[in-house]
Amino acid sequence: MLESSDGYDNLSDLSLMEYFRSGGEKLAEESAILGIAIRRIVAADERITHKALILELIRMIESTDDVVRSDIIRNTLEIVVHHTTDDI
Repeated sequence: MLESSDGYDNLSDLSLMEYFRSGGEKLAEESAILGIAIRRIVAADERITHKALILELIRMIESTDDVVRSDIIRNTLEIVVHHTTDDI
């Protein structure tokens, strides 16, 4: 279950938040990665937007040499992108 200490209280996209909350153990690792990304964005005094999340997740992929962790981050990135509406 996602806790507010994970940074999700800063996430304004309710459908994305609900997706991770309803994922339970199946998305536990992805939820943890998203929480890390959110906390990093907040620590940088930036707004939590899909763009900020996507950029932070890409930075995380680029900075890890761990193939398994990279795959979890990539899956998290795919979920965030899937929940991002197109700018019109």
